[in-house]
Amino acid sequence: MKFVRRSFASVRAIRPSFRELSRVIKSMSAGTRSLLGLAVLVGLSAVAVVSLDVAPDTDAAAPIATAPVETITLASMVIDAEDYGVAAPLEVREATLRRRETLSDLVNRLDLPGNQGHQALYSLTQSDLLDARRVQPGLAVTAHVQDGALNALSVSTEPGRRLMTKRDQTGAFNAMALDSRLIPQPLTVRGQIQTSLYQDAQMLGAEDQQVVDFAQVFAYDLDFQREVHPGDAFEMVFNVLVDERGNVIRRGEVVYAALNGKAVNKAFYRFTTPDENITDYFQANGESSTKFLMKTPINGARLSSRFGKRRHPISGYTRLHKGTDFAAPTGTPIYAAGNGVIERASRYGGYGHYIRIRHAKGYKTAYAHLSRYARGVRSGRSVRQGQIIGYVGSTGASTGPHLNYEVYKNGKAVDAMRLKLPTGRKLAMDPEILAEFEIERDRIDAIRLADMDVTAAAPSAFGAPPAP
Repeated sequence: MKFVRRSFASVRAIRPSFRELSRVIKSMSAGTRSLLGLAVLVGLSAVAVVSLDVAPDTDAAAPIATAPVETITLASMVIDAEDYGVAAPLEVREATLRRRETLSDLVNRLDLPGNQGHQALYSLTQSDLLDARRVQPGLAVTAHVQDGALNALSVSTEPGRRLMTKRDQTGAFNAMALDSRLIPQPLTVRGQIQTSLYQDAQMLGAEDQQVVDFAQVFAYDLDFQREVHPGDAFEMVFNVLVDERGNVIRRGEVVYAALNGKAVNKAFYRFTTPDENITDYFQANGESSTKFLMKTPINGARLSSRFGKRRHPISGYTRLHKGTDFAAPTGTPIYAAGNGVIERASRYGGYGHYIRIRHAKGYKTAYAHLSRYARGVRSGRSVRQGQIIGYVGSTGASTGPHLNYEVYKNGKAVDAMRLKLPTGRKLAMDPEILAEFEIERDRIDAIRLADMDVTAAAPSAFGAPPAP
């Protein structure tokens, strides 16, 4: 074996070419060549890797590994998350504030470790970010528990704003407010009435306030309970505030309202007159939607009895019914039909709780069977059109909750549903203000047209094109 090692070392030392190497091997005896071949076979069977450093100008032999290298598949390895710095699972606990419940009671329901929930709550109330005395039922609270300890507590106080208190390395809780960056932009809702304006508009992105605003714009021209039909087309544009993710956080005032139906085909634009600083809705020609008196001084009611002769449901006598009855749930708000002065606000025989308002041009309106009066309503007080003056009830000679609405012209009862009333302001009388209105009108129309381009080439359901 010594001779073999010597011969092998002599081979590595002379750095031969292939022809020279062949000559050297041939010069060896047969036994030596056999021993050399056997050594090679033994090395290969043992998976021994021998590195021959053939770099020029170097005579040093490469080091040979003495310890075996173990290779293991990744799937067979046992790995713990903690070995790689992965945090333990985070447990989220949520609760909503109930009626007649305090925040402390809510924290107790969350069953948080130790007294940490109350410590976190204390950090929020002491930072003046949260007033525990003014929270409302429905307030959402979320707790984040990790490794058996409260990591953070968050409170959603209003859309776009969240309060959070987080535990630091010392165990103390630090409170902060997280406010979304809100971006104002317009939102257009348009469609056809299938069930009701309320349901259909909400399905398309409107909320209660936008539907109410829309109804009030047309309150002088339309009875929504009887003159709106399936297939009537509507459109409204209102302002919204969205967060960075595009979520709508708040919805604002309706700036455009249009209705194309069997009873009416009109569109109105919101505009504040610079001389009087009064916000109103105007048609494209500058004519106000406001009329002298509202046709229906109540929203969401059903016409249960019209003006004219009828058999009284209690007395049984046939006599003139001087008003129009609107059936509605008890407590539904009632609005002043126009600007005026309250002549009477007291109980009045079979009318029950009763209000009568004196308007200009010889008109008076009366409201009967109220459950109660609005705050500040009394004889001699001035009221403005659309102001809440009372609430639906069933006082006096009444078979159920409803409003009896009466209109008088120079002392004579007239049918409010057929009354032709003078319109409000016409901006054409003041060219400078009309020019300002037209700028705002064109801006709103541009928003509508841009939305139509985005939502596609479907034809508009409205007969009237945008204002020229």
